[in-house]
Order: sequence, then structure tokens, then C-alpha cells
Amino acid sequence: MTQLKLPDIAAQTQQYTLPLDWVGMCGIALPVQFEGRIAAANIDAGVSLVDGCSRGIHMSRLYLALESLENQALTPIAIHRLLLDFLSSHEGLSSAAYLQISFEHLLKRPALVSPLAGWKSYAVTVDARIVNGMFHVELSVSIPYSSTCPCSAALARQLIQQQFLAGFSEQQVDKSAVLQWLGTAEGIVATPHSQRSAAHVQVRLRHHQPVLPVTELIDGIERSLGTAVQTAVKRADEQAFALANGQNLMFCEDAARRLHQALRQVEWSTAFKLRVEHAESLHAHDAVATSQWQWGLNCAA
Repeated sequence: MTQLKLPDIAAQTQQYTLPLDWVGMCGIALPVQFEGRIAAANIDAGVSLVDGCSRGIHMSRLYLALESLENQALTPIAIHRLLLDFLSSHEGLSSAAYLQISFEHLLKRPALVSPLAGWKSYAVTVDARIVNGMFHVELSVSIPYSSTCPCSAALARQLIQQQFLAGFSEQQVDKSAVLQWLGTAEGIVATPHSQRSAAHVQVRLRHHQPVLPVTELIDGIERSLGTAVQTAVKRADEQAFALANGQNLMFCEDAARRLHQALRQVEWSTAFKLRVEHAESLHAHDAVATSQWQWGLNCAA
């Protein structure tokens, strides 16, 4: 019986001679090794199609090349080699290669005061590309935190002052009586409103950066904000968290400026973009602030 040759439709000439910027796959499931653990990653991979006469790329070659990430730590070097493999397997077809890796990074976080600890999950995305022979890696993280409105704090303090004047205006102020009054709902008649907030940060890494500094970036963001959300807590931790919020009153503008200043101190970054979102508890809408910086440009520090 004659064995027919399998048709190669992708090799056939396309009637429209048009190059394409990006051709590939998205939503590929793959385990990756990061910081000594296995993470379930979601991957987008692709290359450019500069040969407008070719009908398509070899997607299976990209898919099979991704297997290299299973057997080694996820580093900029490993990603660079993978993108070079993408291009070498599409020689004559492609001049640029792209890769996006998204996964959840688990970190065990201690409580503020007690010996408790718990796990927090951080959304991480690694964007890498080779374009015009240049290799770039950008690292994105999302950090949840708490923010207390400075305006509502001031208004709450004023109401407490008014309540104090109403309760003690006709009698001599006694220290023990005031102390007891401060511990009652009758005395503290108002509280400032806090809201769950999020910082979304994208940082471009310097060339020859040996590792992906995900944990370092997360730690720096949480330190600059001062009110990272907690995991396992006791009452002492909840009280310490209330204190941290009271000492870190911030509008979204304040949070964005804090983050900008902190990211400007990062030595392995050449550019960044940030966006903070405060999910308002007073309004039905959210408050947002953004900022960015790039090395070599005349941007505000």
C-alpha cells in the first residue's frame, strides 16, 4: 500500500503577503521551578512572522521548547535561552520572540506580634521578549494592602473631640473618668474608614540580572506601604494592625508616591510602572493613582 506524504498546509504560500507582529499560543499549562518550589504556570508564547509569503509558524516547535522550563529554575538566563530556541526553530520566518509566564507565588508571612504565620498568594507575571536582537524582561506583581483615609480620620477625631466637650464640659476632668470614657462606644463615637487596596507594579530588569527578584520586590512594596494584609492573627496582631493603619494614613496619591520613591531605590530596575487602587468603602467607585519612571529620561524622582 502506498504511503501518502502528510500534507503541510502551513508551508503553502498564503495568498495575502502580509507579515504579522505576533503569532503563537496562549493559556499553556506548565509547571515551573521557582525559588525551590513547583508553581503551576499559565504561559503565552509566540514569535513574529516577518515572511509575509508563509502561511503560518510552527506552533508545535514552540510548545515542545517550553518543556525546558520544567527541568531548571526559572531565571532570566533560562528564559533568554528559550527565546533563542524559538527564533532558531523559525529561522527565516521570525525576527522577534515573546514569552509571558503567569503564576501564583506563595510566601509564608509571620503575624505582626504573635508567633502565628500563614501563607499569602501573590499574582506574578514575567514578560520577556527578544526584539531587534535585544532581550528584555519585565516583572509584574500585585500586592494587597489596607489603606485608611486621612480625611475620614480627621473627621472622626473631630467628632470624638465634640463628644468629649459634651460629656465633660460641666465637671472637672478626672483622669480615671476620661480613661474609662475613651474605652467606650459612647466616647469613641466615630472611626475612620479603611479599604482593601491593591498595588500593581511592573518593573523592567537590568540586563544580565541573574535571578527574578520576585520576593525582594514584594517585600520592598509591603515595607513602603506599611499595611500589608495579614494571614493568621490573634487579637494582639489585630490591634497592631489597627495601629499600623493609624500611623500610615494615606490617600491613593500618598501610596503611589511612597511606592515611586521606594522603587527608585531598586538597583536592578531600569524602568517601572505602578498603579494603586483603593476600593472605597465610602463611595461606590474606586480611587486610582499611577506613576512611572524610566532610566535616562527626565522623569520626576
